[in-house]
Amino acid sequence: MKLIFLGPPGAGKGTQAERIAERYQIAHISTGDMLRSEIRNATLLGAQAKSFIDRGELVPDSVIIGMVENRIQEDDCKNGFLLDGFPRTTAQADALGELTEIDYVVDIEVPSERLVARISGRRMCPDCGAAYHVTTHAADTCDKCGAKLYQRDDDREETVHNRLVVYEKKTAPLIAYYQERGKLLTVDGDQAIDSVTDSIVKGLAK
Repeated sequence: MKLIFLGPPGAGKGTQAERIAERYQIAHISTGDMLRSEIRNATLLGAQAKSFIDRGELVPDSVIIGMVENRIQEDDCKNGFLLDGFPRTTAQADALGELTEIDYVVDIEVPSERLVARISGRRMCPDCGAAYHVTTHAADTCDKCGAKLYQRDDDREETVHNRLVVYEKKTAPLIAYYQERGKLLTVDGDQAIDSVTDSIVKGLAK
């Protein structure tokens, strides 16, 4: 099974991607992880990507697509894969379509006001990296190591609104692209984690 996961910041996409990849025994491919792996292994594509990153520029489509092409040919992708963070544009989707056939594109939808509450309520531990939410953790210190929790800059409410606007602009064309091709599976992400997973599994079984 070959899947793409879409979802705005805070929709729980990463959690669901891990669960689904494990359930179907397919590779979970994150664009960020893929970039770091290519750079760490000192590949030609990794060197090209690093040169752009070091200059503070976006890695071009040609480099990202080359990395995806290499990655999906690895042994752990024989049963399929789940792409998380790629494609981000219809041009990337076109290029991916030339490499392989995607079975489903799972779009996890959550109302924007719920996303703002989810993300802006997050608190992080600077020492051990543990994450908490103000709705379930009243203390301002970490349960694990006692360090004082903080709010990341990109989790502040005004920043979250901007992130969601950018996501909608970038992803709306992709949703339409895959809907036209009969690949889109839309899932209500405003449920309990297990319920979201069940909804995805039922949708994939159709």
